[in-house]
Amino acid sequence: MASVVRNADLEVYLLNGLTAQRRKTPQGVIRAKAVSEKEVDSGNDIYGNPIKRIQYEIKQIKMFKGPEKDIEFIYTAPSSAVCGVSLDVGGKKEYLIAGKAEGDGKMHITLCDFIVPWDTLSTTQKKSLNHRYQMGCECKITRCPMIPCYISSPDECLWMDWVTEKNINGHQAKFFACIKRSDGSCAWYRGAAPPKQEFLDIEDP
Repeated sequence: MASVVRNADLEVYLLNGLTAQRRKTPQGVIRAKAVSEKEVDSGNDIYGNPIKRIQYEIKQIKMFKGPEKDIEFIYTAPSSAVCGVSLDVGGKKEYLIAGKAEGDGKMHITLCDFIVPWDTLSTTQKKSLNHRYQMGCECKITRCPMIPCYISSPDECLWMDWVTEKNINGHQAKFFACIKRSDGSCAWYRGAAPPKQEFLDIEDP
């Protein structure tokens, strides 16, 4: 049976639309690199012990979604055992980072957020960040873990990468976006160029 994904893991996060309007927490999506890191205290737990966090000072290259103020610091737990995220520091490696953004230049991230090296994204994914994925915010990605699988409503796109390639970062994730059409249904669109005013039929993979 297929499972509906609304704001989920990695490539599905991109395919489902980076504006993530259904999330209850404010979402930020940026391209950035980590300049330095240090351990800081962020209050105390119920027993009075200090809560440690890793603070990354970052250089924001571009914000795709978020508050008006640039993100200057990213905070995460000190280890992956408590959902902390490790970023390469030194300002050489760029990332696409999605997390909980605050209006004071801070962002909080966990292992459940979308964080991936920028150079691992396909050209289509990079170009689509500005406008293409936002057009799919009212669509849902339905993962197909095994054949047969079906969509249950017109606003779903069937995601077949795992079945066809045994890989969540397959052809659909890299080269297609799930877009809402003028009739209210959703379908896969290939490429990053803006669609024509009258939405053409989508080429399925």
